[in-house]
Amino acid sequence: MIKQFQPGLENVIASETNISYLDVENEEIVLRGYDLIKLAKSVTYLDIIGLMLDGYLPTEEQREDLEQELKANYGVPHEVITILQLLSKQTHLMDALRTGISALAGYDEDLENRTRAANRRKAIRLLAKVPQIVANSYRATMNLEPIEPRQDLSYSANFLYMITGQVPTAIEEHVFDQSLIVYSEHEMPNSTFTARVIASTQADLYGALTGAVASLKGTLHGGANEAVMRMLLEVQSEDEIEPLIVGKLARKERIMGFGHRVYMNKPDPRAMLMKEALLPLAEAKNELSLYRMCVIGEEVMKREKGLYPNLDYYAAPVYYLLGIPIDLFTPVFLAARTVGVSAHVIEQHENNRLFRPRVLYNGPRGLQV
Repeated sequence: MIKQFQPGLENVIASETNISYLDVENEEIVLRGYDLIKLAKSVTYLDIIGLMLDGYLPTEEQREDLEQELKANYGVPHEVITILQLLSKQTHLMDALRTGISALAGYDEDLENRTRAANRRKAIRLLAKVPQIVANSYRATMNLEPIEPRQDLSYSANFLYMITGQVPTAIEEHVFDQSLIVYSEHEMPNSTFTARVIASTQADLYGALTGAVASLKGTLHGGANEAVMRMLLEVQSEDEIEPLIVGKLARKERIMGFGHRVYMNKPDPRAMLMKEALLPLAEAKNELSLYRMCVIGEEVMKREKGLYPNLDYYAAPVYYLLGIPIDLFTPVFLAARTVGVSAHVIEQHENNRLFRPRVLYNGPRGLQV
């Protein structure tokens, strides 16, 4: 008996997990028992890696060991960099990222090993290398030489350095690290679900993450942060943002960065954290006008449509002020989410059941040749 059909699987429970949960009623994003927003205000992305892969927050000594483990795996095979350089200069950077991750698979000796220990090693290798794929795929499209990671910088500082070519300031490093945390995991979005479906066939972590990249490239999932920033750049002053948004709404254009399939009538807690982070960053960059512009846009959308900002709305100006090229916003999102996707793949491999849903058939029957 085929049970009730739910378009888009809305509100259908597809997996049991101890990784994360969106408690909309209490406005809490639960990450292995912790509130994600509180974590972002008190720990680092390295701590999140430890929490997601090992199940507990690392001690200071364990955090240092984890960072050294990541740095020991920074090296990307030069053949993979060559592949990125051989791609068309018009290649979408999410396609370049997908290609780079797929190419890395052939260099992993644990590729066909599905044990937790082997999957953790693969996750560490990916977390070490994906930032370089992100940065150097962009540099390849710009005909720039590859940039090497710096062992003397923290994980997050090095990631931002490889993108901008500049050692970040303390506030830049802190805000970027917070952004990686809030993008790290979000229960069961399309990309994570895609990865779990792929992993349920006993496919390897690289294949599952490659599928997640393809999913995140879709305009209804990733890319909203890029669209937000391009909209903000359409105006020159705070006075112009309200007429711009109202005009777009009158023309039935979609305003990206607002609304969410889970946070239907409430703010995205991650957006509010990035809003808090944007203010001191804008002050440090002498760009308070951009902050005020975003606040006006938020107020207009709440008044006109009853919609609240999601993470992408405030992450966009944060990334812009950090010097990250707009085309890299979504690849950076995926790099941050690598740890969450890896945790889900590990969990799927350990408690696996092949995903094989059915359909509600509405086509013809009984046709004769």
